Amino acid sequence: MKSAVVASLLLCACSNTPIIQKNGNVIPQKDYQLSNIAKSSLDTVAEFHQQAAIKHLHDLAEKLYKRNPRELRKSGLDLTTRLNQLFAQATTQQSSQTIDILMKAFQTDYADDRVYAYMQGLIGIVMSSYNYQTEFYAFDQLDAQKIYNSARNIEVAAWKLNSSKDANGMPYLIANTPDNLSFERELGKLIADQDTLAFIVADRTNRSINWLAQTAGRMVFLPF
Repeated sequence: MKSAVVASLLLCACSNTPIIQKNGNVIPQKDYQLSNIAKSSLDTVAEFHQQAAIKHLHDLAEKLYKRNPRELRKSGLDLTTRLNQLFAQATTQQSSQTIDILMKAFQTDYADDRVYAYMQGLIGIVMSSYNYQTEFYAFDQLDAQKIYNSARNIEVAAWKLNSSKDANGMPYLIANTPDNLSFERELGKLIADQDTLAFIVADRTNRSINWLAQTAGRMVFLPF
């Protein structure tokens, strides 16, 4: 069925025969791209939300590195190069160990770049909710439950960032302080965007979501 739809769209996309009016005037047809024809409004909305999510993630990673320069020094790279490396890897490489990677940032004996580990896991949580796609078409299927679960997992990741401390009571990663809540705001925007998209997808696909709420006494990562 999908191949038939694609074939039909290809025929439409390739048809650029001009329209000739009775008076002889020629009206060229608009040059549609297949990518435009095959997109639904939901696909466009999903792409916008994903782009916003990646922007929030990039801003968060940059803030964490600036607040924790010792982690950046472990990489031996400058900030721009390290960020490019992080997003080139984490947005394209699927991994079933996303949560394990994130949790390395809070392991006492972890000697590598904790910001990189935390952000690699966080980016993986978000990208997995989009099936690691960056473009969406009419025959692609987004899962509202998976997107909703990702928002709850971001809440857990935010809680870990704020609450995880070493044996001396020092945070593994310095983030929110009473005079600087920009990390909390960035994560809040990310959660809100994922929740909004989950609601839209559920409504458009007529699928129900199993609404789960994280509480202070039960902060666990959900399946994704």
